[in-house]
Amino acid sequence: MEGLQIAAVLRELPELPRATLGWRFPAEDTAVLALAGGPELVLRYRPPNPKLALARRTGGGRPRTPFQKQLAARARGPLLRTEQLKLDRVVVFEFGGEDGFVETPPVRLIFELTGRNANLILTDLEGRILGVDRPVGPEQNRYRQVRVGLTWTPPPPYEKLDPRTLAGPEVLRPLVGRPLVRALVRHVDGLGPRLAREVARRAGLEPEREVGEDDLEPLARALAEVVADPTPSEDAPAPSWREETAAALRKPLLAALERRRATLLRRLGDFERARADAGKAEHWQRFGDLLLAYAHQLPEHAERAVLEDWESGEPIEIALDPALSPRANAQRYYRRAQRARARAERADREEAAVRSELAELEREIERVQSLPLTELQRLHREARREVDAPVGLRRSAPGGFEVRIGRNRKENDWLTRSARSDDVWLHAQGVPGSHVILRTGGKSPPLEALLYAARLAAYHSKARGEKNVPVDYTLKKHVWRPKGAAPGEVLYTQAKTLFVNAEPPEDA
Repeated sequence: MEGLQIAAVLRELPELPRATLGWRFPAEDTAVLALAGGPELVLRYRPPNPKLALARRTGGGRPRTPFQKQLAARARGPLLRTEQLKLDRVVVFEFGGEDGFVETPPVRLIFELTGRNANLILTDLEGRILGVDRPVGPEQNRYRQVRVGLTWTPPPPYEKLDPRTLAGPEVLRPLVGRPLVRALVRHVDGLGPRLAREVARRAGLEPEREVGEDDLEPLARALAEVVADPTPSEDAPAPSWREETAAALRKPLLAALERRRATLLRRLGDFERARADAGKAEHWQRFGDLLLAYAHQLPEHAERAVLEDWESGEPIEIALDPALSPRANAQRYYRRAQRARARAERADREEAAVRSELAELEREIERVQSLPLTELQRLHREARREVDAPVGLRRSAPGGFEVRIGRNRKENDWLTRSARSDDVWLHAQGVPGSHVILRTGGKSPPLEALLYAARLAAYHSKARGEKNVPVDYTLKKHVWRPKGAAPGEVLYTQAKTLFVNAEPPEDA
């Protein structure tokens, strides 16, 4: 289900708060809550197709799983309220509890209708998890665990347009120039691929076309219709497994092409700015000439000078660097003019090639968008083979530990980025050389393995052949590449040092 479909189900609920008549369980993945004087609320929480619906006279019986037993015992009393987080696929049901011989405190039931990660979670009013249908530990998700005793955290916040409160077609302007379905999913809350195609159908537009200015009005009308009735028509069936697989394989290919496209567009923007600066080169050249001509009359450390142009006779105000002499300021203006002309010449020289590459890239993006599943799978296999190809030299250290050695900047960067956090990173101290990775597999390497890797790091550096070469080593998690640094340039902390001869081990 998609966000707008969930919102439509919640709109049909009878007025709350409302008494409940208990739970029934038709299956191990389905729970039915009977509402007094109203329909039954059906929660089907099996991945990857969870569902929330209203029905009448649904079957069911006793709890079938330990979590269902806990749900029947703890989620009792009136249903006080329901809340959907924005138009996300997360719904919170709050129960008031019951008084009696055994008091049942109020609880919340959180239904996450998030596809393959669908789950049903029972918490207290402070958010502490009391029970969960599918526990999620760090081995499944290192960033968000869902286990008894932890505090439930909602999905990360996001910013999208709310289709229920659109002020007019102008609000949809961020969609212009983007493929229709992908733009709707990315920018409009509550829409997934299926409802996005339904919006396109009701607007009379092709799903894969780029959105134009004239499309905003019909899109706004179609969105209003889908908000009122988000039931997909028979012309918009749910994606088959082949379509879902093709979309998943196509996504990284298109992302790489879009990144390259953005780079080329930035270069064209740089060319335009270079031509604009070229028009100022003559002024900067003139400033330098005037400063040299009047240098003997200018005081030191001045911040500006007003000089008479000997051609026009008009006074010209020139900004100066007070830390430089008048002659040095003149040379600075000469260099600025020279750089501006050089950038403009480079723009004239390279623009045609960049525009040609951009046009070829646009054609490639269109081709990838229409590739069949078999071709996408072939490209995916080729990419996997390239990633899995051996990078750098490989050696076996004492104890069976593998050592990898980068042979150039690119391999150094790749080896360091791809190493695990508990691998050992080594580098000859203070000299250019290879990044060496001792792969530990989570074990503590012996001194013999460290010395073996250190000798390789010393040998594959500018210190080759020297004695007592210092080699720093630390865990890879303490190594990082600074922002803007070239490939292979890193900083590191918490390092220790070994002194070894820069000679290869006997078996290397």
